[in-house]
Amino acid sequence: MTNKYVQQKDTAAWILQVWASFILATSGTVIGIIYLPVDIWIKSFMGMGLTFSVGSAFTLAKTIRDNHESERITARLDEAKVEKLLADHHPLGK
Repeated sequence: MTNKYVQQKDTAAWILQVWASFILATSGTVIGIIYLPVDIWIKSFMGMGLTFSVGSAFTLAKTIRDNHESERITARLDEAKVEKLLADHHPLGK
């Protein structure tokens, strides 16, 4: 019996691109907030909004990943049950 499920691994280039874009986007937004010509209270409010938005994005990504992995595990368990039933069934009556 061969394993049809291969663990997917991201390339180093993809990981670098993801981290670089995250750092660039976040630092660009922080620098933009710092140099806004507004009162410190408005800057603080925008910084708080950025912090919560980034945290929510990480939480959403983790939740989607966890749900996807849960569905894969359930499908693999169902497939294993079917394979066991087929292996135990002998059409000629053992």
